[in-house]
Order: sequence, then structure tokens, then C-alpha cells
Amino acid sequence: MLVETVLLYVLGILIVAAGLVLSIGLHEIGHLVPAKAFGVKVGQYMIGFGPTLFSRKRGETEYGVKAIPLGGYISMAGMYPPPKTEAAAAEPGGAHSRTATTGVFQTLVQEAPAEPTSHDDDARSFYRLAVPKRIVIMLGGPLMNLLIAVVLYGVVLCAFGVQQPSTTVGSVSQCVLPPTSTATSCPAGAAESPAAAAGIRPGDELVSVDGTAVTGWTQATSIIQKSPGTAIDIVVLRDHARKTLTMTPLLTERYVTDTAGNVVTNAAGVKETEKVGFVGIGAALARVQQPVTAVLPAVGDNIGSVVHLIVNLPERLVGVAKAAFGGGTRDPNGPVGVVGVGRLAGDVASLDSVPILDRASALVGILASLNVALFVFNLVPLLPLDGGHVAGAIIEGVRRSVAKLFGKRDPGPVDPSKILPLTLVVVTVLGAMSLLLVYADIVNPIKLGG
Repeated sequence: MLVETVLLYVLGILIVAAGLVLSIGLHEIGHLVPAKAFGVKVGQYMIGFGPTLFSRKRGETEYGVKAIPLGGYISMAGMYPPPKTEAAAAEPGGAHSRTATTGVFQTLVQEAPAEPTSHDDDARSFYRLAVPKRIVIMLGGPLMNLLIAVVLYGVVLCAFGVQQPSTTVGSVSQCVLPPTSTATSCPAGAAESPAAAAGIRPGDELVSVDGTAVTGWTQATSIIQKSPGTAIDIVVLRDHARKTLTMTPLLTERYVTDTAGNVVTNAAGVKETEKVGFVGIGAALARVQQPVTAVLPAVGDNIGSVVHLIVNLPERLVGVAKAAFGGGTRDPNGPVGVVGVGRLAGDVASLDSVPILDRASALVGILASLNVALFVFNLVPLLPLDGGHVAGAIIEGVRRSVAKLFGKRDPGPVDPSKILPLTLVVVTVLGAMSLLLVYADIVNPIKLGG
């Protein structure tokens, strides 16, 4: 059993790792296809960084895989314009266009040596494209991740389905306990629950409650909660036969929960309670396939969560540092690194008590969330991220439009390499963040269930 658990753990990690590498490869294809379509010379398409494991050149482009699979890039001619001192060299007869790369997890914007190229090559440089075409190329990668996320969410919601309360009774409380009780069994003297007294059993399917046909669990509990002290008939289907049971809901206190099932607290931080009718039954969960219309809202919710995380990233990283170096529980909704994602995937795959369909759905969900994170993160308007290049193109377009409007001289292309110090700062921060997350994911990882 231990060997099987370990193998499943490793399998979960490998599945998510392979999915991540595939997502990175497709991200770069999102850049590659429009770049070639617009005539830009692409020297390399690489998955990973570091030493090249293998590669093959087709046409003018070298395709390959490198040793460290934590990113990828395509190398485009003239991603940065030549310095103004080299402007003359950009005329027919020679050029010093600069080749750079665009990738998902870039450590630096890698720049090829400024070797002389032909005028034809310079004419095919990225920086010579119209601003809209440059934006299309740079947005191609993130939009590919968004498309992958939509497809994977479709698989999770429409193919696998979502666990939801059914109209079948899953559990029956034998006694009535206050909401603050932590007892796992009925103490002496505890009042018997109305459901237990009436003889309702796990597996009974609710047909009607107080004369109202039941179509959902929430509908049934709503009727029960509004009927304390009033005898009601509950019709159940048991062994293919209908059975009518009569019970009187007790007036009891319970915690107030929000739509996500979280306990609501007041301004003083005290958990709120309410008095409702109670019979002591719980729903059995059933996997329900969702309509296609549920996919985009789910992706949108995930995007909103990632945006909120990035906006509050400094505060969240402080929490990660405190958990890593001072103990305590990691925030399950906080940032997590590659190591943490791998550990979560392994934990999910090795849960023997969970049906294999649920585990497969969870692994696909992890990949969907990773692609949403790649989509949002790469849109941050800072170099070396794709959003930084998009921002540079937009600034250039605005400058040229303003100059044309006022009859001034064309200011020329914006050179993003001029903000290299800021780029180095961003890279340093990203590197430090990655190291912190790796350390935290090793010593104090996020655990399933929080």
C-alpha cells in the first residue's frame, strides 16, 4: 500500500509537470505563429533554459528543448531597436538590429550579440512592425494560456462535473447538539434528533417536504428551517417504494454561513448565529455536469482571484515568510511556487479515500488554475514580462500619434532596453520571491483542506 501511495504521489507530480511544460510550449507558440505570420525573423523556439538537450533546425528557426523546464522563449530579430547612434547602420547595406527573447518565466531578456545583419533581415525586425502587430505578437502567449484555461475548465465542469448536494440523505444526526459543540458522539441526556426519531435513513431520497415536491437539497432545508415546532410530512423513496415520515423540526441555533459555506463573523469578529428549524439530516454529494455557460464565469472568478493576489502580493509574501521562518499555517489562498504545486498534485493523486474521478478532476483543475496564473502574471506591464513589451508598444503608438497630431518630427521607436535597471530590479524581486516560495513549499507547504 505504501509503494502504491508513493507511485501515485509521483504520478500526480509528473502529470502536472508535463501539463505545465506543454502549457509553456503552447504559450510560446502563441508568440511564434503571429510573429512568423507578420514576417518577423525567428531564430529560436525553445522550451526551458540552460544547456540545450536537443534541437532541430527547420528553415531559419531552431526548435529545441533545454535542461531547465521552467520557462521558454522565442528569439525574434530586432525585438529592441538599434541605438540612435547606429541609426545610419540601419539603412540599406547593413544593420545592427538586436535579437531578444520572449518567454513565460524569463530570468532576463536575453539579447544576442549585435552582429551586422543584412538590410532584408533588419526589415524583418520586430521593432519595425506596426504597433498593433507587435501587441498581437506579445499578447499571443498569454491569450494561449487563457484559451488553455477555458478548455481545461470546460473539462472539469462539463465532462467531470462538480460535487453538489443531491436530494439523497447522506447522514442522519442521532441527537441535537449546539453549534459550538465539538463532540463526535451523542453525550448522555442529549435529545434525539427529529429525523432519527422518525426513522429516516441514509440513502433515502427526498421526494417531497410538507407537500412540496423536492428538486434540490437547499429547497428542502429551506422548508424545514422555516417550520420549527410544526409537524411536517417528508416523503422519501426507499428500496424503490415511497414512504411517508412525520417529524417536527426543533428550534435550534446554528452558525450563519455565506454562499461559499464560510462562517460569517460580525464587526467584533464574533461568529454570527441564527435560530432555525432542525431535523438532523445531511445531503449526500453527487457529481453534476455543468452547462457550458458555467465555464467563462468560473474562469473569470479565477482571474479575479489571481489579480487580487498580485495586487496584495507584498502583504501575502510577508505572510509566507512568517509561515516559513516562524511556523504557523500557510494561507491556502496565498502564493505558491512550483515545488508547492507539485506537492499539492502529489497529495491529490495519492488520496486513497477519494474516488479516482475526483482526483483526476482536481489535477486538471490545478493545470487550469496554473494557466490562469500565467495569463494574468504575464500581463503585468513590467519587463521582462509580455505585458512590459505591450506597454512599450502602446507608449510608442501614443508618442507617434501625438507627434503627428501636432506636426512634430516622428520620435521613433521606444527602446525598452533603456529601462534595463528597472528590469533588473523586477528580475531580482521575482528571483527572491521564487526562492522564498521554494523554501516555504519545502519547510511549511500548503496542505489539502487548508
